[in-house]
Amino acid sequence: MRTTHRPLTTLALALSLFMAALEMTVVSTAMPTVVSDLGGLQGYAWVFTAYMLSSTITVPIYGKLSDLYGRKPLLLFGIGLFLVGSIASGLSTSMNMLIAFRVLQGLGAGAMQPVALTIVGDIYTLEQRAKVQGAFSAVWGVAGLVGPLTGGLIVKYLSWHWVFFINVPVGLGALALLVFFFHEKVQRKPQKLDFAGAALLSVGVVALLFGVQGTGQGLLALLVGAAVLGVFVWVEGKVADPLIPMSLFKIPVIAIASVAGVFFSVAMFGATAYVPLYVQGVLGGSPTQAGGMITPMIVGWPLASLVAGKLLLRTGPRPLIIGGLGLTVVGTALMALLLKPGAPLLIPGLAMALFGIGLGFATTSLLIAVQTSVGWELRGVVTASTMFFRTVGGALGVGLMGGVMVAQLMKDPSVSLSAANALLGPEHGQALPSALLETLSGALRFGLTINFWIICGCTAAAFAVGLFFPKGGKDRGTALSSSDVTASH
Repeated sequence: MRTTHRPLTTLALALSLFMAALEMTVVSTAMPTVVSDLGGLQGYAWVFTAYMLSSTITVPIYGKLSDLYGRKPLLLFGIGLFLVGSIASGLSTSMNMLIAFRVLQGLGAGAMQPVALTIVGDIYTLEQRAKVQGAFSAVWGVAGLVGPLTGGLIVKYLSWHWVFFINVPVGLGALALLVFFFHEKVQRKPQKLDFAGAALLSVGVVALLFGVQGTGQGLLALLVGAAVLGVFVWVEGKVADPLIPMSLFKIPVIAIASVAGVFFSVAMFGATAYVPLYVQGVLGGSPTQAGGMITPMIVGWPLASLVAGKLLLRTGPRPLIIGGLGLTVVGTALMALLLKPGAPLLIPGLAMALFGIGLGFATTSLLIAVQTSVGWELRGVVTASTMFFRTVGGALGVGLMGGVMVAQLMKDPSVSLSAANALLGPEHGQALPSALLETLSGALRFGLTINFWIICGCTAAAFAVGLFFPKGGKDRGTALSSSDVTASH
C-alpha cells in the first residue's frame, strides 16, 4: 500500500480550511453590496444561515461516514460539492437563488473542516498535533489578512459575484493534492447509517432556525424543534449504530466542549455577520473597511492558537480554556459598550482582536482535548460532533440576530424594504430623504446594539460553562472505544 506524503497532505488540508476561512471574510465584506444589488434585506441573515444550516446538518453525517468508509472519499466529495455551490452562487441573479446555492455550498462545507481536522488527528502524534493544530490556525490568519482586502477590491473593481469564484483554483489544488498524496487503510465494517437520526436531526434544527428568526409561528416552530430533537436523543439511545452516540457525552470533556461551543459560536458568527454591517451601515465605512473589522479576530485567533499549541502539554487544557473564554467576554463587552455612532474604527478592531485571541486559546485546547478523549474509531464522530454544536450555535445565533435587525428596521410602517436595502449600498442611502435616512440609521443602530449584547451574553455563558472543565492539569477525560459505545445501548 502507498504511504501518505504528510507535508503535501497537510498542504491540501490547509487549502481546504483556507477556503472555509476565506469564505467567511470575503462574503461578509461583500454582503451589504449584494443586498443593495439583489434587494431582499429580509434575506440578509439567510445568506449566512442557509450555508451554516446545511453544513451543520451534514457535519455529524460526514463524521460518521468518515469513520466507516475513510476520510479521503468524504473530503474529496465535500470539496467538489463546495466548488459547485461556489460557482452557482457566483452566477446568482436573485437573493433567493443565492440562498439556494449557499445551501449547496454548505452541504460540501459540512465535510471540509471536521474531516480535515480529523485527518490531522490521524497522521500526527499528540505532541505533533498540538503544534500542527496551532499552525493550522495560521491559515485563518492569512485569510483574515487577505480576505477583507480581496473582497473590497472585488466589489470595487469587478463585481460581488467573483467573491465566490475565487474558491475554484484553491479547491482544485486541494483536490489534486489529496488524490495523489493522501492514502489511508480503512477497515470497513458492515454497519448501517442512522437515517432516522439524520432525518430527525435535520427537521429539528430547521424548525429551531425558523423559530429563532421570529417569523410566522415562531413559538410553534421552537416547540416543534425542541420536541423533534428530544425524539432524536431518544432514538440515538436505542439504535445499534447511532449518528451521534449519546454515551460520548458521559465524558465531561466532550459534554463541556459541546455546550460551550454552542455559546461561543453564536458570538463568533454573530460578530462576523453584524460588526461589518454596523461599520458600513451605521459608521459609514467602505466595504473594505467593514470587512477589515473581521481581520483582527482572524489574525488574533491563529496567533493565540500557536501559543496554545506550545503551552498545552505543559499546562493542560483547563487554564487555556478558561483564560481564553474570559478574554472573549472582555472583547465582546467592549463591543457592546463602546461601539456607538461616531466611534473610531479602532474600537471594533480592538474588541475583535481580544475576541479572536480568546477564541484561539479556547477552541484549540477544546478540540485537542476532545480528540484525545477517544480512540481512532470514534475520532471522526467526536470531531464532527464538536463542529456540529459550534455550527448549530452559529446558525441559530445569526438567525436570531437577523430577526432582531429586520424587526427593528421594519418597525416603522413608513419604511419600505427598498429603502432599507438602499441604506446598505455603496452610497449609504444618501439619495433617501433625510428624515427617512435618519429613521433607518437609528433603527439599524438600535437593532445591531441589541445583537452585540446578545453576543456578549453568549460569551459570558460559554465562560461559565468552561469553569466546569475537569481539573487536574492534563486531564483529558476517560477514553471510550467503539465497543464501549455499542455496549452502552
